[in-house]
Amino acid sequence: MSTSPSQPSALDAPLCAAPDPAPRTPKLKLPPHACDCHAHICGPAARYPYWSGRVYTPPDALLSAYRHMLATLGLERAVLVQPSVYGCDNSAMLDAMREGGPDFRGVAVVDESIAEVELERMHAAGARGVRCNIVDIATDKGKLPLAMLKRLASKIRPFGWHIELLMHADEFPAMYRAFADFPVDIVLGHLGYQRTDRGTNDPGFQALLGLMRAGKAWVKLTGPYRISSAAMPYPDTIAFAHALLEAAPGRVLWGSDWPHVMVKGPMPNDGELCDVLAAWIPDEGLRTRVLVDNPAALYGF
Repeated sequence: MSTSPSQPSALDAPLCAAPDPAPRTPKLKLPPHACDCHAHICGPAARYPYWSGRVYTPPDALLSAYRHMLATLGLERAVLVQPSVYGCDNSAMLDAMREGGPDFRGVAVVDESIAEVELERMHAAGARGVRCNIVDIATDKGKLPLAMLKRLASKIRPFGWHIELLMHADEFPAMYRAFADFPVDIVLGHLGYQRTDRGTNDPGFQALLGLMRAGKAWVKLTGPYRISSAAMPYPDTIAFAHALLEAAPGRVLWGSDWPHVMVKGPMPNDGELCDVLAAWIPDEGLRTRVLVDNPAALYGF
């Protein structure tokens, strides 16, 4: 996705808190081949310099620490998502995927002018989608850059990729019309990324549910601390998770959101975050679908 030349300088990018280095073993036992569908690798900063227009500065969050978290939680597969701090330079993510091996996939950030040969190279490395940030680095906030998104979609469609949108569902009540005939699937994170006090009847959230029912959208159960008004275990997010699962159980994914960049409140422990799944998805069979089958379908495991 093209980035704006008028972004704040790195001097304005605050340093984030680091993730808890000691993840606890969750009470919940995850099924074989469970997948973390949303995480970021950041650094080493000395090797992979951050983009000057970033809005935050993460501490190093390296593959070794991430794999320790995966092993502690019982996760065998992972999807790395390019963080905005690197702009369109996917080097850190691609190198981590290469080291991670066949159980790793990725979602890249690219400029719409990207050449087909570069997409082919990233596909061979395990990339399966592109990410567009409508929240932090969009040039025209509150509006979907549909023309650009469609041009990008036409480029990635031959590879079977999707577009992951960092956006607030409640800001786009016309989302269903915008994406009903979109060339590729879309993916939203953070349960739709709207504050829980907006409620599940919010028109934007309802439009998202409609897209899921129509087989056009997927949603990740990630980052409850980004939408909740409550503390761990974020009970006000349960209704949103249940609504998403009721609408389209085959279109829901889960992710850790490690290393939890820009968390405003207490840093969650990843074992405790994993246990939130028990309230979101009480049924063991449905948990397997969300953790294993759905990621395999979307990311090609």
